[in-house]
Amino acid sequence: MPRISRDEDVRRAYSADASGLVLVPDAVARPTTADEVAALLADSSASGTPVTAAGAQTSTTAASIADRGTLLSLRAMTRILDLDPAARTVRCEPGVLVGDLKRACAAQGLLLPLDPTSEEECTVGGAIACNASGARSLRYGATRPHVRALRVALADGSIVDLRRTALEKNTVGYQLAHDPVDWFVGSEGTLGVVVEAELALLPMPEQVVGLALPFATEPDALRFVVAARESRAVSPRCIEFFDVRALAIARSAEGTPGWAAGAEALVYVEESPPRGATPALDDWLALAEQHGAVIDDVRVYEGEGALRDARRFRHAVPAHMNERGAARRPHGGRKVSTDWAVPYRELGHALGRARALADEAGIDQAVAYGHAGNGHPHQNFIAHDAGELTRIQAVVEATLREVIALGGTVAAEHGIGKIKQRWLPLQMSPLQVRVMRAVKRELDPAGILAPGNVL
Repeated sequence: MPRISRDEDVRRAYSADASGLVLVPDAVARPTTADEVAALLADSSASGTPVTAAGAQTSTTAASIADRGTLLSLRAMTRILDLDPAARTVRCEPGVLVGDLKRACAAQGLLLPLDPTSEEECTVGGAIACNASGARSLRYGATRPHVRALRVALADGSIVDLRRTALEKNTVGYQLAHDPVDWFVGSEGTLGVVVEAELALLPMPEQVVGLALPFATEPDALRFVVAARESRAVSPRCIEFFDVRALAIARSAEGTPGWAAGAEALVYVEESPPRGATPALDDWLALAEQHGAVIDDVRVYEGEGALRDARRFRHAVPAHMNERGAARRPHGGRKVSTDWAVPYRELGHALGRARALADEAGIDQAVAYGHAGNGHPHQNFIAHDAGELTRIQAVVEATLREVIALGGTVAAEHGIGKIKQRWLPLQMSPLQVRVMRAVKRELDPAGILAPGNVL
C-alpha cells in the first residue's frame, strides 16, 4: 500500500487546482509504483472508498480534486522508462511533466506532439486523462492519436496492458470495442488509473518560424484565420488568436505596452516547412496584408529561444487570469473559463453571439484568446462574488446552446470534470449517456473512481 495521510495540512495542499474550486479530500495517497496504485484501488473497491487520481492538478474543470474519499496523487511516479529513437516511441510513468518529457525527446532529435499550453506544469497522465490539446494540435492533433499503449490499474486493483493494433482493416465486433486504449484517453480518471504510457514520437522539425500578426480590427483577424486555414500557399502548425483584452495582458507581461498600439486583435502563427524547404514568409505577409494586418508591427520569431519567448507571450494570458480569479475566491468568486469550439468558419459568428449575450446580462466581457485555427477560443470571465458567478454561468450556458446549434462542442480540450457536468446533456443524447454509464458500470462497478467527474 502507498503512504496515506489524513493530516489536514497535507489534505489542504491537494485541495485546489486551476478550476478555482477548493475541495478537501478525506485522505491523500502518494504511491511510487504501479503495484501500490493497484493495492490502494483493491482496498478502496472492497471498502467502497472513492478514489480520485490527480497529477500536477492543473485541471480547469475540478477533475483533479475531491471532497470525499482519497486523492490519489501520482506526482511521485516520474520515471522515463524507455526512449527508443529507432522505433520513435517513449515509455514513461504518469507523473512525468510534459515539458520534461519533450526535452528528453528533443535531445534525441524527436518531437513529442502533445502540446498543452501548461506543459511545464502538467503531467503526461493528466494530458492522457483529458485528451489534452493546444496550439500545435492544429497540425498534430490532440493527445489521443499519439498514445500507442497504456498500462492501467482498474478499480478492482487488477492491472491491464493495452496496445493499439497495427491493423488497417477490422470488422470483428462493435467498433467501440476495437481499441480499449481509447476507453481511457479522455476518461478523466473515471474508468481506471493510467500507471504507464507509451507515446509515439515524430522527427523534430528542421525549422520553425513564428509570426505575430496584429490586426486593426477583430473581424479582420478572424477572416484571416479562415483564409490561413484554406490557403494553399501557407501551411500553419498553429493559428492562435488574441482579442484586444488578451493582447493587452500579453503586452504588459512582456514589458512592451506600446507595441502594435493601434491593433484590436492579434493572430500568432507558426510554420514548419518540409525538410529542405524554406518558410513561406512572403506568402504569410501577403495574406495578412490582404486582411488588414498592421504590417509594420509584425514580429518574426526564429530559433528555439525566440519560440520559447512566443510561448511565454501566449501563456501570460491564462496565467494572469488565474491570478485574478484566485484573488476573488475569498469573496465567493473565481475565474470562469470556457473551452467550447465550433467549425472554424463559424468562429466569428459564435464569438459575436457570446459577446452579445454577456452585454445583455450586464456582465464584463470575457478575455478571449486561443486556438482559432480549430474554431476553439477560450473565454475567461472573472466573477467577483457568488452573485456574479451565477450570472456568468447563465451566460456561458446560453453561449453553449448557440455553440451546439452551430455544430460545436461544449468542451474541446479540458474535459468535463465536475464543473461542466451540467452541460454534458446539451451535447450528448440520452442514448449516448446510457452507453457511457454502461461502460462505467462494467469497469467500475462500485463507482469508486473519480466521483463527480463526467457523469
